[in-house]
Amino acid sequence: MAALIDRAAIDSATGHGQLGEDGRSGAALRRLTLGDGRRVVVKTYDARTDFVMQIVGDQHGREVELFLSGALDDLPPTVRHPILAAWYDDEGRGVVVMRDLGDAVLTWDHVLLSAQLRVVLGGLHDLHATHRGRTEPTATALDRVVGVFEPDRIRPLSGLPLVDAALRGWELFADLAPGEVGRRVLALSQDGGPLVRALAGCTPTLLHGDVATVNMALDADGLVLFDWGIATVGPAELDVARLLVGCAHTFDLSFDGYLDLQREVAGADHDEDALDLALLAGLTWMGWNKALDVVDHPDPAVRARELAGLDWWLARAERAFEKGLV
Repeated sequence: MAALIDRAAIDSATGHGQLGEDGRSGAALRRLTLGDGRRVVVKTYDARTDFVMQIVGDQHGREVELFLSGALDDLPPTVRHPILAAWYDDEGRGVVVMRDLGDAVLTWDHVLLSAQLRVVLGGLHDLHATHRGRTEPTATALDRVVGVFEPDRIRPLSGLPLVDAALRGWELFADLAPGEVGRRVLALSQDGGPLVRALAGCTPTLLHGDVATVNMALDADGLVLFDWGIATVGPAELDVARLLVGCAHTFDLSFDGYLDLQREVAGADHDEDALDLALLAGLTWMGWNKALDVVDHPDPAVRARELAGLDWWLARAERAFEKGLV
């Protein structure tokens, strides 16, 4: 992919200070104004400080490799990325320069209306349809993405707030879901091998890997996705499930209403078995967070909402088990 901006332009840009760190991983973010007046955000990947990179085995910033390989060149018109340039600096760290999307970037506080969800799911469907049946050698291995919060994988990084929260959350999950379904989900959260093999048996496509409101923007032209650092290859439904498990509290649709919309948007490309597997993977990915919200959230309404939600997720997991998918 040819860069739309060169390194010299970044070196001579006017700085506006650190935006802080990516809340998920610790990657450094800076906002700059270029000589021609354009505002950009510069993200630096450093495996020494970015724990997600450490967990998924990313040494230099895989998003840079994905961009330079051209894997993002043929996104459909309804899905775009904001990357203007990417390179590895003299210390081997990945650097990604993005258009500053400003207030178009969604937050955890945005409520997504059904019409907006249709745009998001439509864009994801177009992305997946464009890459359907293809694999991307620069993508993160599926097992690394599915098992990003496996306790044994993250335990060496204990002391980091998010890691400690995940470890505590899995302990709480065992108490909140003591039945057979809960035990099977917990076992897969600790060793996702059987689930990864089942997902790998589905039709593959390029996945963003971390679809969440905070990694997207909506504008007049459709969906913009950024933070492609754990893009992977797997069934399309995995991106759909990840958005649901992480962001359902921001939707004006119920869980089932969202899935009905997904089926409608995907049409003949929808795979119900793949959806069941993806929902199970969503619970093995974020079950710890749901357990924390049930027990520790200061708002009793949120605790009640998350407890009811956990029951729904366990029922969906039971369906996958009953169908013998794993």
